[in-house]
Amino acid sequence: MLAFVQVLASGVAIGCVYGLVALSFVLIYKATETVSFMQGDLLMLGAFAALGLHAFAGWPLVAAAVAAVLAVGVLGAVLERAVLRRALGQPHLVAVLLTFGLGMMMRGGVASVPAAAQDMHRLPFAADTLAIGPLVLAASHLWVIAATVLLAGLLAAFFRHTRTGLALRACSEDARSAALMGIPVARMHTLAWALGAALAAVAGLLLAPITFVHLNMGFIALKAFPAAVLGGLTSLPGALVAGIFLGVAEALAGLALPEGTKDFVPYVLLLAALLLFPQGLGGARGRA
Repeated sequence: MLAFVQVLASGVAIGCVYGLVALSFVLIYKATETVSFMQGDLLMLGAFAALGLHAFAGWPLVAAAVAAVLAVGVLGAVLERAVLRRALGQPHLVAVLLTFGLGMMMRGGVASVPAAAQDMHRLPFAADTLAIGPLVLAASHLWVIAATVLLAGLLAAFFRHTRTGLALRACSEDARSAALMGIPVARMHTLAWALGAALAAVAGLLLAPITFVHLNMGFIALKAFPAAVLGGLTSLPGALVAGIFLGVAEALAGLALPEGTKDFVPYVLLLAALLLFPQGLGGARGRA
C-alpha cells in the first residue's frame, strides 16, 4: 500500500509537468491555431538558463529561476515577432515546420556547450524526503504538485479577472470579432507565444529535481502533446487534467506491467480516447 501511494504521488507529479507543457501547447494553439513543436526545447532551455545563472553566474536560485522564465518568455515573444508572424496566411504546416526548426536551433545551441552536452546536472532544491509516519515521499514531487496548483490558480485568475486575460480569451474565440472590438490581435498573439514559452520554462524548472537537467529532457513534450490532444487542443483545464491522468496511468503501468511498457501507455490511451471521444476529453465541456 505504501509503495502504491509513493508511485501515485510520483505519477501525479510527473503528470503535473505533462499538464503544464500541454497547457503551453493549448495556449498557443487556441490563440494562433499553430501547433508549436519547440515547447520541449523551450523547457530544456529554461532549465539550463536557471542552472547557468545559479551555478556559474552565482545568482540566488530563486532569482535565477525567475530570470530564466522571464528570459524564455521574452524569447517566445521575439520569435513570434521576428519569425513566426511571417507565416501568417501560409499553410499551417509552414508554422509547424518553423517551430520545429527553431527548436532544433535551440537544442543545437545548448549542445555546443560541452558541459551541457555531456553531463547531467541537478538544481539544488527539493532534494529531501518527507516522512509521514511510515510513508516517505520525495519533496520534489510535493513541490511540483503544489507549484502546479498555485500556477493553475494564477492562470485562472489572469484569464477571468484581468483585462489582458479577457482580451486574450476573446482573440482565442474569434480573432476577427475581437479586432472589431478594438483588441490588438497581433499583440495578443505575441503574448500567447510569450506565455506559452514561459509555461514551458516553468515546466522545465519543476522537472529538473525529478530527472536532472540534461540535453534530452525536452523529449518529455512528446508525452505532453498527447495530453493536449486528449484535452481537445482547446481546453486549458482539459489539458492539465489529461496531463495528470497520463502521468498517473504511466506510473501505475510501471508498477503493474513489465519494464518499458509505461513508455507507450500515453499513446495507447490517446488512441483509445480519440476513438471514443473524437473531440477530446475537454470537447464535451466546450472551450475554456
